[in-house]
Amino acid sequence: MNNFVFHNSTKIIFGKDSIKQVGEACKGEKANCVMVVCGGGKYLKENGTLDLVKKSLEDVGVNCVIYDGVKPNPCVSQVKEAAAIAKREKVDFLLAIGGGSAIDTAKGIAIEAASNVDITDVLCGNSEIESCFPVGVISTIAGSGSEASCSVVLTIDEQKLKRAYDSDNIRPRFAIMDPTFTFTLPRLHMVSGGCDILMHTLERYFTPTTSNTELVDRMSEGLLITVIEAIKAAIKDPCDYEARANLMWAGSLSHNGLLETGRESDWATHRLEHELSGLFDVVHGCGLTALWATWAKYVYKTNVGRFFRFAVEVMKVEPNYFDEKETALKGIEALNDFFKEVGMPTSIGELELALTEADIEQMADNCLLGSTTVGHFKPLSKKDIIAIYNNAM
Repeated sequence: MNNFVFHNSTKIIFGKDSIKQVGEACKGEKANCVMVVCGGGKYLKENGTLDLVKKSLEDVGVNCVIYDGVKPNPCVSQVKEAAAIAKREKVDFLLAIGGGSAIDTAKGIAIEAASNVDITDVLCGNSEIESCFPVGVISTIAGSGSEASCSVVLTIDEQKLKRAYDSDNIRPRFAIMDPTFTFTLPRLHMVSGGCDILMHTLERYFTPTTSNTELVDRMSEGLLITVIEAIKAAIKDPCDYEARANLMWAGSLSHNGLLETGRESDWATHRLEHELSGLFDVVHGCGLTALWATWAKYVYKTNVGRFFRFAVEVMKVEPNYFDEKETALKGIEALNDFFKEVGMPTSIGELELALTEADIEQMADNCLLGSTTVGHFKPLSKKDIIAIYNNAM
């Protein structure tokens, strides 16, 4: 087990009707003027969520400004637009309502509006932040885990680069999580979010750290099994509260830092997917499932035993102790079969993308900006990255 520092200061307010606490939660953070950041659809207005939030803030004497222009795969241009509004309106607190897109937009605004640092420079690794406006979250989608993470992921419009930045300064102060808010999500949003949870966990499970990780291994395996079962249950009954609650809480646990304590994470699949969604606006969860099995088959010989364990403990494959490679490959196929079962793509072709050699070359170059390899389970060179993209077609 590696040395580590674990810190997560996000207060989780979980359960039915927890949204009623939003006013007091913001007041407790000494907010005077809150910018509510959410998507551009009518959903939150029609179901009364926005009115409820405004009323809760009004009751505790907190002003609010609504920014409802957030789109999927959020971008820097929107962050800058909203940050200008936040400065003009003297906003001092950001409140995201939604999933990863709304939360990451709010985090970007919190950086851009509170400092003299350009968010683009931050994402490109040219600047660090020392502080930003505080952020709170009302989570309506289980998936990204951004409600309890120190990460922000945004697309830099001009270069079509999707980039991440980590800092404890941007970790949300609180996250209000009511599983009933997810009952009416479209099936694709629910399943895609659930698969993102799986991928966040697998990025940490397939680790180059080979000794004394038993505790977090078992935690990860339990989370993976539970999420797979919960996705199936939520498809069968969209109003299954326990399934939705398990998905929502698993989303936070998979990405709040707990499952990477004592070990190094991989993140190659996410890096490869970010270039797909950066260039072609792919739904994040769909891009991940389209790439994962191809990545896994490319790297599994690096540590066959780790993939063998995944196959047996998570995917319940009958072990063949005389041929661990066979069992490992069956585990990869078992998860891929699950993706197919729940309607997720398992190849780039299923994303309806016909990539050219130039596209693949550009994505590989974008993956490697500032480095010579991607990932840690098996560090991938440009040649490796191009091979994975081609194999995933």
